[in-house]
Amino acid sequence: MTRTRALTTIEAIVTLKSEDTPTVGRERIRLLEAVAREGSITAGARTVGLTYKAAWDALDAMANLFGQPLLSKRAGGRSGGGASLTPTGLRVIEAFSRLEAEMGRVLRALEPDLAGIGISPLNLVSGLLMKTSARNALRGKISAIAADSLNAEVAVAISPETTIHAMVTLGSVNELGLCIGRNAIVLVKAPFVVIAPGETPPRTTMRNAIAGVIQRCDVCAVTAEIVLDIGSSTTLTASISAHSAQALGLVAGLPACALFDAAHVIIAID
Repeated sequence: MTRTRALTTIEAIVTLKSEDTPTVGRERIRLLEAVAREGSITAGARTVGLTYKAAWDALDAMANLFGQPLLSKRAGGRSGGGASLTPTGLRVIEAFSRLEAEMGRVLRALEPDLAGIGISPLNLVSGLLMKTSARNALRGKISAIAADSLNAEVAVAISPETTIHAMVTLGSVNELGLCIGRNAIVLVKAPFVVIAPGETPPRTTMRNAIAGVIQRCDVCAVTAEIVLDIGSSTTLTASISAHSAQALGLVAGLPACALFDAAHVIIAID
């Protein structure tokens, strides 16, 4: 029997950055290409949907990052002025395109090795490269969205047993392209998580109340870190005061609940 599988196009998106300059990604390279193609910054900015000032800021950021001018600008007059790529600008575009193509090839080559373990190449890369100050970063799938004219509550299923709710603006829903069925990452800072001992969550106004078992309780002089096993090989971490941990008698193996407000949940997408 021959088994067929839908093909997925894997595309790598590269971002370049140095210590003291803004990032340069595909959008800015596309601007550079548009300016070269159109022959002027004004026309190039219009092509990619940027204002003249935003285009200038982006082009300056690229010049700062690479340390050399990427465009050769000529003054206005009878010829109308304009801009063209310097040799450096041309090589930057060519190198950037080649880098994206090579990364895409590497990701596609990884796919067979990851088959059957539930991790896609995109999941792997985002998990390795994503940097965040939030102690809790959990991957799931959007299961519901309830919106009004300003805000939306987005439900992200982390596992069959656990769903985390986030309150975001309607603008964020549209900008991120959030929709039911889309993969997403929820971020929750550990100080926002409250721990309540017991198997049953107490009645509170907090939207998220997740039951589990304390896996680890590390108590220091002032603070304590509580790691709660919430099932499906997933944990939630809370940072509370050492006094609270001792007063509640929190120890490993004790059933407890993690409580946090939907407004304290950030949603990220790949």
